[in-house]
Amino acid sequence: MRDITKLQCFTILCLTFFPTRAFSVDTLTSTQSLTNNHTLVSSPAQVFELGFFTPDNSRWYFGIWYKKIPVRTFVWVANRDQPLSNPSNTFKFGDQGSIVVVNESGSIFWSSNQTQAVHPVVQLLDSGNLVVREESNTDKYLWQSFDYPTDTLLTGMKLGWDLDANMDRYLTSWNNPNDPSTGAYSFKLDFHGFPEIFLWNNQKRVYRSGPWNGLRFSGVPEMEPLDGLSFEFANDQHKVYYSFSETNASLISRLIMNSTGYLQRFVWIESSQLWNLFWYAPKDQCDDYSSCGPYGMCDTNASPVCKCVKGFAPKNLQAWNLRDGSDGCLRNTSLDCEKDKFLPLNNMKLPDSTTAFVNKSMSLTECQEMCLKNCSCTAYANYQITGQGVGGCVIWTDELLDMRVYAEGSGQDLYVRLAASEIDNVASVGSGSGSDKTKQIIVVIAITVGTVIVLSGLIACFLWKRNLLQSLQKGKTEQRGLPERSQDLLLNEVVISSKKEYSGESNLDELELPVYDFGTIAIATGNFSDENKLGQGGFGCVYKGRLVEDEDIAVKRLSKTSGQGMEEFKNELKLIARLQHRNLVRLLGCCIETDEKILIYEYMENKSLDSILFNKAKCSLLDWPRRFNIICGTARGLLYLHQDSRFRIIHRDMKASNILLDGEMNPKISDFGMARIFSKDQTEANTRRVVGTYGYMSPEYAMDGLFSVKSDVFSFGVLVLEIISGKKNRGFYYANNELNLLGHAWNLWKEGNALELIDSSMHNSYSPSEVMRCIQVGLLCVQERAEDRPNMSSVVLMLSSETATMLQPKQPGFCLGRNPAETSSSSSRQEESFTVNQVTVTMLDAR
Repeated sequence: MRDITKLQCFTILCLTFFPTRAFSVDTLTSTQSLTNNHTLVSSPAQVFELGFFTPDNSRWYFGIWYKKIPVRTFVWVANRDQPLSNPSNTFKFGDQGSIVVVNESGSIFWSSNQTQAVHPVVQLLDSGNLVVREESNTDKYLWQSFDYPTDTLLTGMKLGWDLDANMDRYLTSWNNPNDPSTGAYSFKLDFHGFPEIFLWNNQKRVYRSGPWNGLRFSGVPEMEPLDGLSFEFANDQHKVYYSFSETNASLISRLIMNSTGYLQRFVWIESSQLWNLFWYAPKDQCDDYSSCGPYGMCDTNASPVCKCVKGFAPKNLQAWNLRDGSDGCLRNTSLDCEKDKFLPLNNMKLPDSTTAFVNKSMSLTECQEMCLKNCSCTAYANYQITGQGVGGCVIWTDELLDMRVYAEGSGQDLYVRLAASEIDNVASVGSGSGSDKTKQIIVVIAITVGTVIVLSGLIACFLWKRNLLQSLQKGKTEQRGLPERSQDLLLNEVVISSKKEYSGESNLDELELPVYDFGTIAIATGNFSDENKLGQGGFGCVYKGRLVEDEDIAVKRLSKTSGQGMEEFKNELKLIARLQHRNLVRLLGCCIETDEKILIYEYMENKSLDSILFNKAKCSLLDWPRRFNIICGTARGLLYLHQDSRFRIIHRDMKASNILLDGEMNPKISDFGMARIFSKDQTEANTRRVVGTYGYMSPEYAMDGLFSVKSDVFSFGVLVLEIISGKKNRGFYYANNELNLLGHAWNLWKEGNALELIDSSMHNSYSPSEVMRCIQVGLLCVQERAEDRPNMSSVVLMLSSETATMLQPKQPGFCLGRNPAETSSSSSRQEESFTVNQVTVTMLDAR
């Protein structure tokens, strides 16, 4: 046995006689061990701490976390899939020189399994890396935790492959925020072809980063170096990996694979003492892997989002028209090898590149020539984009999958192979002889005169048709005594008003929504029979229908006798057709004939949330995991409306009846008839036409007509508390009849008895810490002052991470609004929770 240094003797004495919580040293030798009562702390900056921990007092793990950050944030777990059952455990060197975690009986629960060392030491570095090395060699590691990441990528870690050692370093999610065991989601680099990173849900691709183009990943155009943070991608015959580094010592950043399937980058904000969500993916429908299928392009700025590449047409036209583009597109014209040409596509996320051919030294011209000679080549592009130019060659020989169009200045150029007949050849006008110029002038004059004649004819035809249509409309109005517009006029009005509202956006496409004839919808719904009625709202009924292609649909029919709803109908056409998110209901089409105004949606098997949540016979179907999924999904949908969609949208009527549930109880926000669009720099608006539902309205909106993203946040907070309790906010009275659900929840929270709020029908299916976190989020959202409420990005963060910093809530706003008898609303009260429309509020007393 080698001699023990004075420092090591001192450490052993400290362990024996002074059982403090943390060592002042960062190193253990082969003669030392670490028990549950002690931790190692990295040096010299003491950034990280190593030791045993338990998330639930029943399972024990050995891992690393940030020491100076007050919210316990774990970055690595050794025995994640083999928890220990009690706290009497030890970390030490084993007989073979490996570091091991053993229980009280000496059974090994985890081992590093590295080659035996002569004089090994284990050290925790300030980078968060736990290393085993020879005592005399500080530069060469025999083993390091950075080679075996769990769910977190830290600065200096490498995500990818060491090809010489055949080692793959990738992230895998926790099973849930309280369970470090390996979850369903992973983030792995595929080094084949043109390397890129994939997010997997078990064996299913969910998201793709796109290949590295020299500046960033092709699928992450917003990826820009932060002040103090830079990115690196290495790719040669020995290694392929991605990493990032912090050049500013004050910056703390981490990338995690979240247990709910999101890749997230967090940055620590010292002033507010919280982790700020800086970036996440997937964030929209176009981030979903191959959402538009082979040769389909996804564009969130278009409606619908899926487009076929020029020269291709939808493979399944029926599904395509119903906004399902997963089957992709087929060529219109067969290729003819060397006679083919190439169509340039700009600002693209390059296709799935795992089978692509790469040559780093070829020019783009050489790349085109090689692709043209290879009859199997379907597209080509540059290998890299750099500040000094472009270079290299990438060739695809398979179907082009998972393409996406970005805004101007983002993405990359892609050249797709098409039959020559599919590409328009536009002759350029150049200099020539006097005779040629004369001919060109004659051609230009002839074209100009012809164009004027054609336009004059079209204008005359348009005026004649308009006058004829107005005469017909006048006759119909006189017959029915009701003002009507034709289908075309109403759709045109919607498009025109859309353009006015969206005038801040460029390249706005007109509405591309399938229009059905009334007979088709009548047949699909059994002539709107009562057996097919799903429900009834303030503006009409909703029916279940089935198209002849066996496609189930939900049909919302505007009541003919209702004096309300036309503005809401047009609003829904303008908005929801352009919104694409997994937690928003899809609008499949519309029908506008004579006095019929109908919207067709995707059918949701489990109807609305309120039909189950507030039904004593059905509420037991919603165990806690399903309720938590509904809360999180609704939050993500609302975040998309407020922040990630093309326009900032305020829903204004968030409530349980507007949350629809599919066959797997996944939530989708519906009913955008009352929604309002904000410009990107607009924070709030004022209205005298207060719309929404009593019990969900924020105080400032109900009393003063002020609405903003924070009024939606208030409604979401009410919804969260209703989901947890299974009770409605409006119509709920406890022992003190002046308390609504918000007041009852607030009193329980102050008394430390918040878990009493839980719906008894959930039995023991819930996680207490998860429920408490949701109750706290709900109370933060319903605080009386709008400025105290969090925004939805913070809400999503607090729901998805148990390490997120959460403030203590202040008193909620108890305002329920007036009784309907006290308002000028024309709505009739059919149940305790109802929608009001066109109400002018003069004074409301909060209680």
